[in-house]
Amino acid sequence: MRKLLAAALCLATTATGCGATLDPTRDATSSGITLTNCGREVTYDKVPERVVTNDVGITELMFALGLEKHMAGFAMPDNKGAVDGVPWKDGYDKVKWLSKDQLTKENVLDARADLVFAGWNYGFREDGGFTPDALEKLGIPSYILTESCHNGRTKSARGIMPPLDALYADLTNLGRLFGVEKRAAALIADFKEQIADVRANAPGPADRPSVFLYDSGRDTPFTSGRYAAPEQIITEAGGVNVMHDVADSWTTVGWESVVERDPDVIVICDYGDVSARQKKEFLLSYAPLRGVSAVRHRRIISLDYADLVESPRNPSAIARLGAYLRTLPGGR
Repeated sequence: MRKLLAAALCLATTATGCGATLDPTRDATSSGITLTNCGREVTYDKVPERVVTNDVGITELMFALGLEKHMAGFAMPDNKGAVDGVPWKDGYDKVKWLSKDQLTKENVLDARADLVFAGWNYGFREDGGFTPDALEKLGIPSYILTESCHNGRTKSARGIMPPLDALYADLTNLGRLFGVEKRAAALIADFKEQIADVRANAPGPADRPSVFLYDSGRDTPFTSGRYAAPEQIITEAGGVNVMHDVADSWTTVGWESVVERDPDVIVICDYGDVSARQKKEFLLSYAPLRGVSAVRHRRIISLDYADLVESPRNPSAIARLGAYLRTLPGGR
């Protein structure tokens, strides 16, 4: 089945490097493409030809769909992890790296962008005025990463649907916008099969280990609620996210809530100037966590930043975390 799906992906692409082929009925002058993005309908007048993206997961969604020729560049820090193992790594050689910081109006205008694909706190931000509304005033349309959609509970809370549904929604929308629906559908089918394989071997409900995602922070930890990608990465791998009740995506909690929930496993998000090794050393030495099961048994695993934000790397991350959780006695 996996081979058939891989074949389907390439049938939806050209013979040269499996790059995306647009639907022959669609071209750069096609109009009236209406998508639902963050709960509202958005109409794009034409197929974008100079897309600018912010951050690794968003950029790789474009690469995975073979849309490099529709990109004018991307912004991404150089400490967001290695790309050597990803199937679409050649995209990084084909598309211009605009900035090692977040996007700005200046580099978007310099790139002559006709679409900005970013997310709230993944490029879009109220401070500094880099928002879809501000770009619209400049005549530049936007697409918002679904994982980052504001959910209305507070001004900053994010997430409107389960994380994998958000991934599939964005792939489906991008497939429609760029006329690569078959490639998007084949990717989604392949991702779902990979995840189903892991789910079939996951521990039963009574044996599922509890898992805490640690991104960063010493005074207060930055982690994942139920709307960020780690929620379903943990769940599909066979664990339980101890912060499932937090109705947000990436957010800050208190250490007392971590201690109270006593996770069996801690997953470190590996990125930034503080290495995964340094984060692990901190967790193991931080006195308030001394009695936490994951710390007492040294059950700490690292996954790359790009594995843990919405991206086409999510299924692979599920498989790797699932393999680790299956090594635990009795699932914990």
